[in-house]
Amino acid sequence: MSETTHSLTSNAMPVNKGQAALSLLAVAALLTVIQYLGLLPEWLHRLPEAVIPNFAGWLDAIFNFVKDDMGLLVFTRTLTEGLEWLLDASANIFFGKRRWPNIGPMSWTALTAAVAVVGYYLGGWRLALLAGGTLVWTALIGQWKIAMQTVSVLAISVPLAFVIGLSLGIAAWKYAWVDRAIRPILSVLQTLPFFTYLLPAVIFFKVGPTAGAVATTIYAIPPMILMTTLGLQKVSEEVVEAGKMSGCSKFQMLRHVYLPSARTEILVGVNQVIMLCLAMVVLTAFIGMPGLGAKLLAMMGSFKLGRSFEIGVTIVLLAVTLDRMSKAWVVKQPEHFERGTPFWKRHRMLLLGVALFVFFSLLSRVVPIAAEIGRGQDLSQGRELDDLIKAFLNIEWVKATTGFLRAFLNVQVLIPFRNFMLSIPTPAFILLIAAFALALAGRKQAIYAVIFFGFVALSGWWDRAIITLYSVIAAVALAALIGLPTAILAARSEKWSVRMLLVCDTAQTFPSFVYLIPAIMLFGITDIAVIFSILVFATVPLIRYTIEGLRTVPPEMTEAADMSGATRMQKLWNVQIPLALPTMAIGFNQAIMFAFFMVIIAAFIGTQDLGQELQRTLAGTDLGKNFVLGICVALMALTFDLTIMKWAADKKRALGLP
Repeated sequence: MSETTHSLTSNAMPVNKGQAALSLLAVAALLTVIQYLGLLPEWLHRLPEAVIPNFAGWLDAIFNFVKDDMGLLVFTRTLTEGLEWLLDASANIFFGKRRWPNIGPMSWTALTAAVAVVGYYLGGWRLALLAGGTLVWTALIGQWKIAMQTVSVLAISVPLAFVIGLSLGIAAWKYAWVDRAIRPILSVLQTLPFFTYLLPAVIFFKVGPTAGAVATTIYAIPPMILMTTLGLQKVSEEVVEAGKMSGCSKFQMLRHVYLPSARTEILVGVNQVIMLCLAMVVLTAFIGMPGLGAKLLAMMGSFKLGRSFEIGVTIVLLAVTLDRMSKAWVVKQPEHFERGTPFWKRHRMLLLGVALFVFFSLLSRVVPIAAEIGRGQDLSQGRELDDLIKAFLNIEWVKATTGFLRAFLNVQVLIPFRNFMLSIPTPAFILLIAAFALALAGRKQAIYAVIFFGFVALSGWWDRAIITLYSVIAAVALAALIGLPTAILAARSEKWSVRMLLVCDTAQTFPSFVYLIPAIMLFGITDIAVIFSILVFATVPLIRYTIEGLRTVPPEMTEAADMSGATRMQKLWNVQIPLALPTMAIGFNQAIMFAFFMVIIAAFIGTQDLGQELQRTLAGTDLGKNFVLGICVALMALTFDLTIMKWAADKKRALGLP
């Protein structure tokens, strides 16, 4: 009887939820129809300016009070001096800036040899070849100095983000109130557009490497906190009991029991810190940070696509190298030696690396080209690549294809879709989002959707926000049309699944700025270039999680379908996809998050959305406006994140999946 009652209750709840969502949808449709008929009052279509609160002005007043009256600017400028000292020392070592310790720059041959040895130690000769080959490419192509400018900031930002993230992660694990306090902050930080990090860094820490290092460090901290907390929470009770029985103090427990047991998760956090730091340090070119990002920005701005392509390759190689080396560090287990083993046997690779570094450093004193490859000696083919790209773009079928896409996709699909979204009255649009959240996740998520989009409406940037959302939805929809069939086909074969996942792993290491290069090459500075760059960036998680979802379908379920005589298509639609949907939903969620991130970067191409306004704030001191715009993007992204992840969790629970 109780089972029957539970069944009836569980069946009734979705019906009520679905009916409520349909009611919201009907009201939204009615308001939109009334608007099309010209009968809707103007104040219901868009909020009048008179009722829009001056959030930016209020925030500016608060920031100015904290900055000036409370002395935060004086405090941060004091910190700036110490950070500048560290950055100057790092710059001196990596590319020869005339500062303490006056021992730089390291020769490219010495650093390449040392990094190749580290690569061999972590992952064998393949990783050594990748690591050494990346630095050889960087030197030979004439980009050594600008690459070292980027690396010199990474050398400071990564350790800072690691130490701060590890400390806060330990505090969040140890004290529940710390965890409760920082969780919502981390959720917002992970969805804030990168421009929102840049302006406060400029105001409080000066333009250039210092502001770039601060923005990069803060941007990379959240995953380190989350992975540290997760790792410490997963330490088994048996290990903890063994530590207590051996008489460890609290600090010894942390140092010798908890942290070693959480080593894998902490190192995964380090990998994410490194990749986020690299992604952000390239983007800090917008606030005067020298290096690869600044050079790429300048080359793309002058439409020198050949040189842009070369710099893009360097950034990608550097990203892939750092990713592979940090991942190899995650899986490499510590080596143990018997007591009394000689030092040279325990540290053979360290001694080899030091010996090669010293040898090539001395060699560079005698052979100038081993120290630095000067202008005119490099093998850059920027002009030749420019000519090659232009020749390719002038091929008739290429011109016809890109012209058709610009004419058809842009004029017939994208612009009408954008205009349709802009034509929907503000309350109707909020009701549509609420209906989506209610149908998928439930009442709580629907309330969040109303609150979050309500703030966007009150911000005064509603139309810009809708254009941002249009770009995200259009790009993710097109990415799904391309990515899902590709992933389904790849998942049929184990060999092709592995290959496609390797491609996705590699593509996910690319700094997002790189995706603008093919978009500009093919479509110039147009709306379709914006959608194309977001589409390419968002397709990767869709493919990845679809393959992962289909591969993790329990074999007994597919065997049962085979035994029942199901065709391959029936098995796919009735068994595999329903069971893979929760994992695929995570892919959709990541695709949407990636799209929100990329749409802000695409403002460089030229858009009319929140990203363009955010970019404009960097030219002044509109910290209040910058923060309001950033919060608008974050709240829209959080709405989808909370809704889709709740649906995925509910679906997994209903299917009995882990």
